[in-house]
Amino acid sequence: MPAQYEKQELRFQYPDNWTLADEQWDEWPHVVSVQSPSGAFWTVHSYPPGSDPQALTQEVLQTLRQEYGDVDSDVVVEDLLGNQAVGYGMDFYCLDFVVSAQTLAVTIGNATLLFVYQAEMREFGDLLPVFRAMMFSVAQSLP
Repeated sequence: MPAQYEKQELRFQYPDNWTLADEQWDEWPHVVSVQSPSGAFWTVHSYPPGSDPQALTQEVLQTLRQEYGDVDSDVVVEDLLGNQAVGYGMDFYCLDFVVSAQTLAVTIGNATLLFVYQAEMREFGDLLPVFRAMMFSVAQSLP
């Protein structure tokens, strides 16, 4: 049975063996992160209405490049319940690991959401359906 997160405007299901890693509700953006037993994580940021999804994903890419240097990236565009989500697929080195990450941002109604998820490259493909299921769970819960 999946675990359920529900607070203010954010509701989603996540695997019951993952842990709630972080929450921020004091200021914008509102942020919730969950982490897998292996260290992979998935984060959703909820921004105020009018935020630019493309600018949000570019900021994530720039931040990763500042922190990790060489980051390979590709533009990603996906349909999220009839809404266009834009972002980047990224690969970079962290310590001795190659990390794969993806960022997608979308506006659904009055909500602008930024999703960031990452895992060690060898497990990213296996976790991608889990990351997407959590993302769809958030999107489906919005009015």
